[in-house]
Amino acid sequence: MDKKLMQFFAKSFGVLLFIHLGYFLYGYFKFEGIGKINIYTEFYRFKFYDDVSISHFFITGLFLLFFLIFLLKNHSKQNYALLNLLKIGGVLLLISFFSFTFFVSYSFGLNAKLKSELSEKKLNKDKTLLNILHPFLYGYTSYSSEKLFNPVNILYPKPYPVIEVVDSTLIVDQYYNVESKYYSIDTLKMLTADLNKISTATSDLLGHIGFDKKELLERVIKKNVIKDSTQIIYRGQEVDPGYDEDICIFIENNTLYKPIKGIPKEKQQYDAAVQRYQLIYKYKQDSLVSNFQKLNTLLKKYKIETQIIPKDLAKDVFYYKDHNNELVDGGIRNNFDRNALAEKFTTLERLFYEPNYLHPSISMILLGVVFGAWLVGFLIYVLVNYKRRPKIKE
Repeated sequence: MDKKLMQFFAKSFGVLLFIHLGYFLYGYFKFEGIGKINIYTEFYRFKFYDDVSISHFFITGLFLLFFLIFLLKNHSKQNYALLNLLKIGGVLLLISFFSFTFFVSYSFGLNAKLKSELSEKKLNKDKTLLNILHPFLYGYTSYSSEKLFNPVNILYPKPYPVIEVVDSTLIVDQYYNVESKYYSIDTLKMLTADLNKISTATSDLLGHIGFDKKELLERVIKKNVIKDSTQIIYRGQEVDPGYDEDICIFIENNTLYKPIKGIPKEKQQYDAAVQRYQLIYKYKQDSLVSNFQKLNTLLKKYKIETQIIPKDLAKDVFYYKDHNNELVDGGIRNNFDRNALAEKFTTLERLFYEPNYLHPSISMILLGVVFGAWLVGFLIYVLVNYKRRPKIKE
């Protein structure tokens, strides 16, 4: 390509870069804050009627018009070979693409402001707090749900995780007596060689915990081989969680409010259960009050309507901890806009991990416009260049 033409293309890309920077900054300063985010929030999708779309239309049109005028006026007299024409066509395609995508830079500006206001680290910290406090934040009717609140959901090994075994006994005809029994889940670790050989040492170890090898195999839930050892997770002794003072309804729930990306779900459930158990059974009530104060701060940050009073909510939690057999029936004072918070975090998850800078509804239209503008511009350039180039004298 001609040197002057290359300089012209470089200047054109410089102008495009400057316009893209302007739209990026516009998006950055136009972001209204995480408090205004709702389930309908998305990155810009070119709505055809707002200030971004209208300005985009005129700026793109004016840029391409002046670009084509200067291109034809000053750089359309060269006798280019086919390869050079194809190179020019490639550059024109890039210019066409960058001329129609200013709104994408606007979306990047919105995203940059979102990340500056709420980094992924801060988002994960908020998720961690919500995961720990989640069992305290249900509506009062949910505490009657055996699916949500059940001894089988216990994860913390003190008092113990629990497995349920349902026994049914035929009484008469088709009538059965169904009884649920609970057993602790225990762990035994031994050398794999000892387990396979059933040596005397292994038999003594099995006898020490109360049953022989055959009984152990019947109780095995899961086996994990770790290097030269085998970890056996097995059903231990029968227990009665309903009458254990170290078990209350709030640790019978292992649901995560929002899992953190990149960390195994089981680890998050366990860690949250440990923290929750310690808040209820190990630490003073002030620690739980402090966590509920952090929760209030979180709700206010996200502009969620709340009526939570940390001291009152902590008092209710400890009341139901000490009255284990009572259902939480409208007495726990944890009122806040649960739907708004759920929508907020669903939207943030989408914006962080599934951002649509180019909305699917306009992607094909955009590609069509880009290729259409490029084809028209390139054909005009080729035609004008062919007519204006100097003829070779015979």
